[in-house]
Amino acid sequence: MEFIQFTEALNIVTSHPFIPLVEKRELKDCVGLILNEDLKADRPFPPFDRVTMDGITIAFSEFEKGQRSFKIEKTIPAGTPQYTVKNVAKCVQIMTGAMMPIGMDTVIRYEDLTIVDDTATVNIETVQAQQNVHFKGMDKQLGDTLLKKGIKLGAPEMNIAAAIGKAELSVLIPPKAVIITNGDELVPIETTPEAHQIRRSGNYGIQALLNQYGVETSMHHMNDNKALMKEGLAALIETYQCIVLTGGVSKGKFDYLPEILDELGVQKHFHKVNQRPGKPFWFGTATNGSTIFALPGNPVSSFMCASVYIQAWVNTSLKIEPKTIKVKLDKEVSFPRPLTYFLECAIAFDENGTLMASPFIGHGSGDFANLAVADGFVILPAEKSVFKAGEVYDFVPFRNLF
Repeated sequence: MEFIQFTEALNIVTSHPFIPLVEKRELKDCVGLILNEDLKADRPFPPFDRVTMDGITIAFSEFEKGQRSFKIEKTIPAGTPQYTVKNVAKCVQIMTGAMMPIGMDTVIRYEDLTIVDDTATVNIETVQAQQNVHFKGMDKQLGDTLLKKGIKLGAPEMNIAAAIGKAELSVLIPPKAVIITNGDELVPIETTPEAHQIRRSGNYGIQALLNQYGVETSMHHMNDNKALMKEGLAALIETYQCIVLTGGVSKGKFDYLPEILDELGVQKHFHKVNQRPGKPFWFGTATNGSTIFALPGNPVSSFMCASVYIQAWVNTSLKIEPKTIKVKLDKEVSFPRPLTYFLECAIAFDENGTLMASPFIGHGSGDFANLAVADGFVILPAEKSVFKAGEVYDFVPFRNLF
């Protein structure tokens, strides 16, 4: 099969979404997940006329008459039932968050007062009626929708859910994934490798990416034995709805995976994409509905494919509207081959607030150390070979930058 173009590969991946699970989870466990219910106000927001400054509260009509000194009738902290004043010519000393007393309507902060012998004197003339009061229902009314189904839950949403007493939320859960490494040269990270060995590492970067997308992951390793690989992979496909393989999909003598996947009846949607890095990328679906991403073994290649394709697959499946990020190159880049080029870059805002990309070219798809100083990949289209400073291109982040 000939190489397919990047946009076609991406369209194929996103046209095979998963069906998310629906679960009730404790509020603390919902960060980063997708809300599966509308959240409505169970009372007005705020629920009462709330004082927003420490100071005194007065009846503004008395101030309008020229009164500037007010005897303190009572002192009220937050969390006290509403008080009814006995004499509107007096004031109530009050704290932030307390209910506005009945009979009062304006708050003057301590910084604008002098208090001596239980008498507060106002030292300014620029007092406005109803100042420093957050009135009942000013933000939302009972029954108003505060959060809509389909929103991704972050820190502000945690505040809102807690404020209406939602100890649990209905959320969408991506299927659990297994990340499979393969190759006799790979040893566990706690092992001291021999001269001919390397530690398994790329799977940890992919795991972190998938966890960032809300996907729970497990790890598995297979050695270069075709029969055992086939047996192990068949069992994992029956167990997991998302299979992420790293390595074994190129043209090497021991790259058994394409053949094994075919023997297991997995439908191949494509193998090999006209891109760099990640040309040998393989994608397919099993008869039970499991989705298989077989990524190249080189760490930058597999990391890029996970950043671009698996992220898009998760977002599409969860109906997360993609946010296109545009960046401007801060220097010229040349790439003579007719491939979509995913170039590592660091990004920063310039003095005008423009998001600038500083690309750098490492030593190939095995040079994963460069990822530590990058923020994502700028996508340079296959139709061009020279990309000039100041030109704008799409950017795929692999860090939570925004």
